[in-house]
Amino acid sequence: MKGFLRKLELPEFVKDTRLTASLVIVLVLSLLGAIIGMLISPLFGLAMVLLFILTVIFVVYGIYVLAGNTSNYAANLSYRIKRGEQEAMIKMPLGIMLYDKDRQIQWINPYLQMYLHGEDVIGSSISSVDKELAKYVDDAIKSNSNQNKIIKWGDRKFEMVVQDDLGVVYLLDITRYANIEEKYKQERLAIGLIFIDNYDELSQSMSDQNLTNMSSYVQNALSNYAGQFNSYLKRIDEDHFILLTHMHDLAKMEEDKFSILDKVRTESSRKNMPLTLSIGIAFGSESLNEIADQAQSNLDLALGRGGDQVVVKQSGHEARFYGGKSNPMEKRTRVRARMVSQALVELFKGVDHVYVQGHRNPDLDAIGSAIGIVKIAKIHGVKANVVLDVDHVNYDVGRLIAKMQAAGIDKDIFISPKDALEEATDESLLVLTDHSKHSITYDPELYDRLKNRLIIIDHHRRGEEFPENPMLVYIEPYASSTCELVTEMIEYQPQGGEGVLTDLEASAMLAGITVDSKEFSLRTGTRTFDAASYLRSIGADTQVVSELLKENIDNYLQRSHLVSTIDMIEPDMALLMGEDNKIYDPIITAQAADTALSLEHVDASFALTRRSKDTVGISARSMGNINVQVIMEKLGGGGHLSNAATQIKGVTVDEAKDKLLAAINEYLKENE
Repeated sequence: MKGFLRKLELPEFVKDTRLTASLVIVLVLSLLGAIIGMLISPLFGLAMVLLFILTVIFVVYGIYVLAGNTSNYAANLSYRIKRGEQEAMIKMPLGIMLYDKDRQIQWINPYLQMYLHGEDVIGSSISSVDKELAKYVDDAIKSNSNQNKIIKWGDRKFEMVVQDDLGVVYLLDITRYANIEEKYKQERLAIGLIFIDNYDELSQSMSDQNLTNMSSYVQNALSNYAGQFNSYLKRIDEDHFILLTHMHDLAKMEEDKFSILDKVRTESSRKNMPLTLSIGIAFGSESLNEIADQAQSNLDLALGRGGDQVVVKQSGHEARFYGGKSNPMEKRTRVRARMVSQALVELFKGVDHVYVQGHRNPDLDAIGSAIGIVKIAKIHGVKANVVLDVDHVNYDVGRLIAKMQAAGIDKDIFISPKDALEEATDESLLVLTDHSKHSITYDPELYDRLKNRLIIIDHHRRGEEFPENPMLVYIEPYASSTCELVTEMIEYQPQGGEGVLTDLEASAMLAGITVDSKEFSLRTGTRTFDAASYLRSIGADTQVVSELLKENIDNYLQRSHLVSTIDMIEPDMALLMGEDNKIYDPIITAQAADTALSLEHVDASFALTRRSKDTVGISARSMGNINVQVIMEKLGGGGHLSNAATQIKGVTVDEAKDKLLAAINEYLKENE
């Protein structure tokens, strides 16, 4: 009996108090029934007693059988679970490795051993078995994180988890899924917009036959190039095309550096119909509308930088530039200048105050063009001022201010940055001349105050840093100067130039053209001479211009000293360096670079000087064969193909030199 009771190990669910209470009630009722039956009739009572005994036997036996079956089920389930765990450890497509504190392998499952070519690695250190895997494990342990990491081990990709406290490494092969993801990325759509820069200008002077030949040449050249990279090309109108391509084909185009630019430029020039292309390509968004809008913005950026180049940019990321090797062609028309002039006047209507400011350390081009804009505003009855601290200016601008004060003209044309910020309202307007970047603007606080009320008039190539929603943009990179652009706008005023500018102001604008064109030797087109001739006709005095541009003795000696430090870093590139403990005027630095460029065998010059305690400036000049704009953009600057600059903060002059040399080497490799 005791043995039976020992065998009668009740399962947990039978020990439940509610079930036990129910069984007790049934037995008690059966017993009461037997007792009542004995009182009624001995025979009936005997039957009830037998029934009670049978009930007790049935319940006990039933519990015994149930306990045995439950025990067998639990044992079988436990065995299956353990066996399943063992099979998973051995056969599941998940690599498992156990290691000790010395990083020696204690055990690996067969699946992981397959990736180790079936070698016996038990007792060996992880690094001796596979250095690449050991590095991944070490990095995961150092990061002190149990988060999953995606690694590339050999030619496959794995999701890896390292539990250093347990000494376990888990590796899940996700190569198949990674390949699917990569294929998805490679086959995402990129949209390109192509524009023939100077189609209108050329077509105006061509016969129908030549125009047809030119159109056919461009169509065939672009179609062949698109076909070479499995891309779709469709002509939208005479000078616009749309390009559809996959990301992996776009990558091949970038490796090719968009050779179609050089091909079209070179071959069309041989046919006496010099054409250039501007292309904007975008990708990355789930919305095709957003990609198309970004492609248009990229095309605008390419055109704003002078054309003949490709801009590849994903929204929210840095742009990649290709081409831009040639000097921008003069392709603006007087119609555009007149339209901008009229649009500017329309924007002035309803404005309570127009503020005009140039870049930091403004030169005569920035100040001269700013004065021209102010005078345009004033003849239309709008209050306007040039934002400038007249007590802290360069020597040439200082001479201009002194002459204006001595002549008693426009004494109130200048306003200090502090006063401008206090007086500015939501109805005011800010015009940026000779620049478009917040980082180099004369008064950043005023810029921020009126950032939604901006007009930009500039002759530098547009960079990535650009206002989001300017009210009007007039950027012409092929112009010699901003003064040249403003002069053309003045010509189209109803009063004419004589009613807008005084003789001294006209001289100041002519000086601005002279400075930026290096006395009409660089970036000078027919429109430059037209502007200079017009200023001369309304009172500009070349003798006054010479007086404004005179160089004082100290500046001449500093410039000569910089030129004396010349070092030929490449057979055709010169480097000038100032002392790290001496601050140079940026104008002197630029003039030194210009002087070096005039020397024999120098096609590009770079002048490095300290501008302030924490800033080193670089002025770059080129004869046109070397694109110094691209080099300066690599250092955060910009400008023209032949005239560019940048500023680097937190470095010494020697450190800036190292950065410059690295940028030059990168540029030379890209153009090998």
